[in-house]
Order: sequence, then C-alpha cells, then structure tokens
Amino acid sequence: MDTVRYIRSSLEYAVSYGRAVDAVARERKYLALVAGFSQESTLKFVRSIIEENLAQYFAMFEERVIGWCDILPRRQEGFAHVGVLAMGVLADYRGRGIGRELLGRTVRHAVEVNGIEKVELEVFAGNSGAIAFYERSGFKREGVRVYSRKIDGRYDDVVLMGGFFPRSGA
Repeated sequence: MDTVRYIRSSLEYAVSYGRAVDAVARERKYLALVAGFSQESTLKFVRSIIEENLAQYFAMFEERVIGWCDILPRRQEGFAHVGVLAMGVLADYRGRGIGRELLGRTVRHAVEVNGIEKVELEVFAGNSGAIAFYERSGFKREGVRVYSRKIDGRYDDVVLMGGFFPRSGA
C-alpha cells in the first residue's frame, strides 16, 4: 500500500472529510451520528477550525481523507482547559496505526498550540477495541452513562473517558 500522509485540516479536502464522516456514521456503531453533515455545514466547520488554528488532522491516502481527529475546546468559563475529541478511520484502513498517529498529532497540537490540558471523549461500551486503544493512549474511564444510546432496537452505554496532558513546565 502506498504511504498514508497526515495533514492539518484543509478546505481543499473538506468535502472528502465530510464523506469520511458520513461513511463512518452510516456504520451506526462508532459515532453518535447516523449520517454525515451537509456539505455547507462541513465547509463552515472546517473553515472555523482553520481560522481559530484548532487541532484537526486528516489522514490521507492519495487525495482522499481516510481518517480524521479533532479536539475542540470547551467554551464555558472554567472549562477552557478542556478539549473534546472526535475521530474516525474508514473501515478499510483500521488496524494500521492510522488512529494512533492522528491522535498523537492532534493531542500535541491541542496542548502546545491551543493550551488544552485535558481531553475528554465518549465511546460506546460495545466498542471495546476503541476503549482499549484510548486506554493505551493514556486515557482513563471516568464514568458510564447507562442505556444512553438506543439504535436499531439495541441499547448501549456511553463510556466517558479523559486524558490529562499538562504542558511541560506547567
């Protein structure tokens, strides 16, 4: 397989990113979404990330986004040190270290550029592979919202996870 490259989010690839989000969402297993967003809202979202220099990276194969990771800061007073993580990798590319590379780059950016110290995420309890991945990456389970999701007649708990990444010298 040719090389996967990693880039900061880009308007040039925003439509491809939107397609990737839609593909993972339609699997109905990993994201809270069951379909992607409109092209217009995706472009607006990516544009705002770029304008604010926020942490979002794309994994690219050829000219196609095959994975993404972003950490967006919480805006409430007292919570500005916290970022919320979202990520996904297309099914055909999972298990190849792409998520690990995306997560590392995105956390570094969030900490070093955006001043994020704590990263929070939600993952479905049925997604044991993702839970193990996040734990290997320094995240800890912080709680569970029981029966929080019901889709296709099945309930799933939502596991709340967090990682503390203080800047060096802090």
